[in-house]
Amino acid sequence: MDLVRHLECFVTVAEESHFGRAAARLGMAQPPLSQRIQRLERELGVRLFERTSRRVTITEAGTLLLAEARELLARSEAFLATARRIRDGETGLLRAALSPDLAGATVAALLAGFPRRHPGLELELHELSTAQQLAKLAAHELDVGLIHHPCDVTGLELGPVLRRELGVLLPPDAPAARLAEVPLASLTGYDLILFPRAGAPAVYDDLLTTCARGGYTPAAVRHGQGASFVRGLVLSAGAVAFGPRDTHDDAQPTDVVWRPLAGAPLALRHSVAWPRGRGDAAVGAFTDAATHALRTTAGATPDVTTRPLHLRPASEYWL
Repeated sequence: MDLVRHLECFVTVAEESHFGRAAARLGMAQPPLSQRIQRLERELGVRLFERTSRRVTITEAGTLLLAEARELLARSEAFLATARRIRDGETGLLRAALSPDLAGATVAALLAGFPRRHPGLELELHELSTAQQLAKLAAHELDVGLIHHPCDVTGLELGPVLRRELGVLLPPDAPAARLAEVPLASLTGYDLILFPRAGAPAVYDDLLTTCARGGYTPAAVRHGQGASFVRGLVLSAGAVAFGPRDTHDDAQPTDVVWRPLAGAPLALRHSVAWPRGRGDAAVGAFTDAATHALRTTAGATPDVTTRPLHLRPASEYWL
């Protein structure tokens, strides 16, 4: 028995005190309405109405149950309304993650815009590497993330792929710091500072492969991720690092020097990712917000290269 529908019939008959008027209000014929009331009475084991040929009178039992019926109907409508808001991405909890390399302005833009457009949706934001995000997405411990490519995207759906070109961070007294654009080969002799390989193995390998093709094979690779730590290594350890312009706009004149690379051979490629078949309106809202923040604050552009995004399973080399 559809309890909600039967309670709607009961409340309407009680309010109209007339089966004909109640049937018209409910948009149904009178005989099916009478049958529903009779079935509800059988299920409840009480008589709800006294019927005569001229009038319908609610019984004492019906009067006692009427308030409960109205409350149940109100709660049912509230339940359905909440479900619709969740479906439409207007409420609920969204577990999301961003990569550690994003500039503060990009994170701030996303956080400022998302709650304003979706006030009923709670955003639980984490800072995780691509490898950590992929593991949590696979374990359903994360709803959506902003990942780097290439990586293994098996079982995932992707938003628009964006590109942030990488430049080089140099000591201010380095000869290459005097150039408007720096060829990769001119970095020969410098150690290279990269993020830890475990965070995005394929991206790490891809960067080193592209450097070698461009004539730069670092004497040693040092690992660092925090902006202050990386700058300290660049300034004191005879090393260089790669980074997008937006993460180094706040460098002081006496600090490290950022220069674009000649021919723009290196770039970070991002996209929002989520488990296949689980992309609801909330995920779509986060995808729009993250894409907008990257474009407006980080200068990210659509990736139009033909380089693949996907890795062979259990491999660290992209197809």
